[in-house]
Amino acid sequence: MEVQIAAAKVNKYATSESGDTLEVVERPNGGLSVVLADGQTSGRGAKALSQMVVRKVISLLAEGVRDGAAARAASDALFTERQGKVISTLNIASVDLSSGTIVLTRNNPAPMFVCRGEQIGCLEEESIPLGTSRNIRPLITEVPIEPGLTIIIYTDGLLHAGKRRGLPMDIGATVRSILEDQDPSPQMLADTLLAEAVGLDENRPADDISVLILKVSARAGDNVRRMTVRLPIEGLG
Repeated sequence: MEVQIAAAKVNKYATSESGDTLEVVERPNGGLSVVLADGQTSGRGAKALSQMVVRKVISLLAEGVRDGAAARAASDALFTERQGKVISTLNIASVDLSSGTIVLTRNNPAPMFVCRGEQIGCLEEESIPLGTSRNIRPLITEVPIEPGLTIIIYTDGLLHAGKRRGLPMDIGATVRSILEDQDPSPQMLADTLLAEAVGLDENRPADDISVLILKVSARAGDNVRRMTVRLPIEGLG
């Protein structure tokens, strides 16, 4: 088997920086963790906030701290620094080779989708963002690593897409239609969801949007780990 991870992100319209931060870190006992945070509001201040949260989390994960404890520590640090006046959402998706599971940690009101073939499940229990008070606890779900598994994580910009036009995005229906019509790669799925959201906002996203996909499939090819990143740059050269 192999796990493929892909993401697609876009800034809020007319904003130079995204308030969403996404990082990947190798786990000391094998596997990878992907950390996604969305700072309150947008722009430079939100970016600094989400970066602070992500840096705290990945430094602890790299030391072998468990995902839930890392999330709680980041929340306490944010609450202490900002006195409960600013919040951030957080998602951690960890490919944990020691347990043979993908560990999903959520401090984010936005749901996550866990898909197995044509079965599409939604993790939508109430979840509280980081920094609102002390002792904030994340929701943690462990999913066995098995072929056919697809996990969809996103920031609330995807939920907000189309609302200002009275055409809110039905994320579940969109996911179902994509998965039923084809067997998309993780990048294709992330790109398609993002394009649908941006289109509903008439190509002027009302919020920062990040979409993260993890997909488990039968292994094809060698044992080399690979990662590709695309960073569009404007105003240089």
